[in-house]
Amino acid sequence: MKKIVCIAGLLLGLHSFGAFSQELSIQDATLARYTKFYPKTYSGVNWKPNSPDFSHLVDYKEIVLCAASKNYKGQSILTLEQLQSALDDYAKNIKLNYLPYYHNWLNSDKLSFQYADDRGAYFFVYNIKTKKIESLIPLPDDASEPLPNADFSKIAYTDGRNVFVIDNKGNSTQITYSRNPKVVNGVGYVHRQEFGIHVGMFWSPDGSKLAFYQKDESMVAEYPLVNTATRIAEANKIAYPMAGEKSENVKLLVYDFKTNQTATMNTTGPADQYLTSITWGPNSNEIFIGILNRGQDHLVLKSYDATTGAEKASLFEEKASTYVEPLHPLIFEEKLKDGFIYQSEKDGYNALYFVKNDGSSMKYLGKEGVVVEEYLGFDAKTSNFYYLGADNNGLDRQLYAVNLKTAETKKITKKSGVYSVKISPDFSKAFFTFSNITTPTVTGVLDIKTGKETQLIVADNPYTQITMPKVELVTITAADGKTPLNGRIIYPTNFDPNKKYPMVLYVYGGPHAQMITNSLNGGAPLWDIHMAQQGYIMFTLDNRGSDARGKDFEHVIHRQLGVNEMADQMKGIEFMKDKPFVDAERIGVYGWSYGGFMTISLLLEYPEVFKVGVAGGPVCDWKYYEIMYGERYMDTPQENPEGYEKTSVIKKADKLNSKLLVIHGAQDDVVVMQHSMEFINACIKNGKQVDYFLYPDHKHNVSGKDRVHLNTKIANYFHDFLRK
Repeated sequence: MKKIVCIAGLLLGLHSFGAFSQELSIQDATLARYTKFYPKTYSGVNWKPNSPDFSHLVDYKEIVLCAASKNYKGQSILTLEQLQSALDDYAKNIKLNYLPYYHNWLNSDKLSFQYADDRGAYFFVYNIKTKKIESLIPLPDDASEPLPNADFSKIAYTDGRNVFVIDNKGNSTQITYSRNPKVVNGVGYVHRQEFGIHVGMFWSPDGSKLAFYQKDESMVAEYPLVNTATRIAEANKIAYPMAGEKSENVKLLVYDFKTNQTATMNTTGPADQYLTSITWGPNSNEIFIGILNRGQDHLVLKSYDATTGAEKASLFEEKASTYVEPLHPLIFEEKLKDGFIYQSEKDGYNALYFVKNDGSSMKYLGKEGVVVEEYLGFDAKTSNFYYLGADNNGLDRQLYAVNLKTAETKKITKKSGVYSVKISPDFSKAFFTFSNITTPTVTGVLDIKTGKETQLIVADNPYTQITMPKVELVTITAADGKTPLNGRIIYPTNFDPNKKYPMVLYVYGGPHAQMITNSLNGGAPLWDIHMAQQGYIMFTLDNRGSDARGKDFEHVIHRQLGVNEMADQMKGIEFMKDKPFVDAERIGVYGWSYGGFMTISLLLEYPEVFKVGVAGGPVCDWKYYEIMYGERYMDTPQENPEGYEKTSVIKKADKLNSKLLVIHGAQDDVVVMQHSMEFINACIKNGKQVDYFLYPDHKHNVSGKDRVHLNTKIANYFHDFLRK
């Protein structure tokens, strides 16, 4: 559920409400983006092309340039007032409320911007030397998913069904002409946004062609979401492909601006296969597609002629007894002519592989125990690839270099903690931010060759205004008796080891999510801090199946979601129950989405352990969940009936003996409300009492100010039934 943001996702923010007391209120903890709890750093950082200098944004009012020759002391290069003046000279009708956050260097003189407010949306290019707007493209009111080409001379967009392109001279071109509401072009919501898919259109490097997805949902069952805000409730029908049912059919098309012709890539095979890792070749004449079967255990990487759509070559394939999960496009480097980079976890940890252009060889460039998190670039002078990698059993994020010729890997950063890195175009420097469990953010520049760090900002502790609880990272052995798991304990403020405290287990537990890192407060959300201030021990464990620990660590969940995850969580509970200050009679659990599924599963399997639970947006039976995610981990209900039966909490509702609050968004289009409704119905039939609360207007996550209401409800439930 990569697209799912769990409750723990709201962490820190930018602005202040005002003075704070020694306790953190629910409002402060929830609406963190409006509070002071954000260590000072730079935002909107971009390296200047062909330069060791970088720019950043200040208070959405100014862009400053930090020059290496001036020890990175900032010098203003553009203010909100200057940009507004340039826009007034160019267009007259665009009024900026802020300096746009999104800015990029097109070359050493030009910055690109995207700006939108209730008056419209615009893409424009500003010349720093001339102090003038060089081009501006206004988007139509119905434009969505806009995608600029490399030089911002053209913008591709959709109207929700068809693809259009508008250029900086005002010329507009309609690319597709679908009249069928179930056949949509260019949208990023393809394959339910699994496989790393976030955009539906792809510009060729030279801007002469545009590739785009075409999705046909006419064979997918319609699912009604009921809107009760109208005088008479209305059904909003969405295409929702449930596990084992019919799936969408997807094609990849390419439009050529020179010929005004569209070609469909000839991706032979079943219509419900997945098209992943869309990548243009550097010559803009061929395009690469990772074709994944619906069973998600066989991937074939193929190249196609972008003009005719004909298959050119089948380069390589990857198979697995569990699943293959392509998450990244290929990477072509300008100064690397004879091959490209492919990412895969097939040898244990997500790693880089150098593949010859014809697919004849594949060179492993990985390191045992290190998961490639972000590819950062290739330095032709040293033949080094750079990437950000998760290590230290997933707790840290470090900068690594791996040499193409020798395949030797070197760790560049040295301190244990979490680095975020942007490397300069000449690969001499890297802008970084760093924190660990005891260190607020440090911002600076790293010398790639020597590893020396120049600190530009050492942030003050943002929590000095409140009484902070102690946060401790612990290691617990998994249920397999050998795998170390990362745990986090947050102690109540003014902790007394001679007292007994209620404990709340926060659980997510599913793939592509990690709750614990070696960052400030161990990655804990402010809501956990608030609850610790209310007298709870807050405990979290990243079980097997979660992220950043490699293939074997995650794939234990295959065909039996929740089984090994619960076994590991119970090892954490055993660890905590051995503490004399934990009241074993007052243990609660809560989670959202996959964590909601885990919460109910734990309550039903271990009613003698958990007194209270809160489950938000819970998956209750995997056969009701979407094909792309559900079948990857569980196969189809037809192929794995025992697994679906065993993991359904609906089938076990008769075992409920704890206090349980189930929360759901009535407009949830990810975990549809049928999950919790069927569970509630099973509880009724079995004479089990359960509390149920709906958010009528919200989808899978309760956001905005209503989240204060949500977190208050969760806290109060634990106060009422867990805290004496």
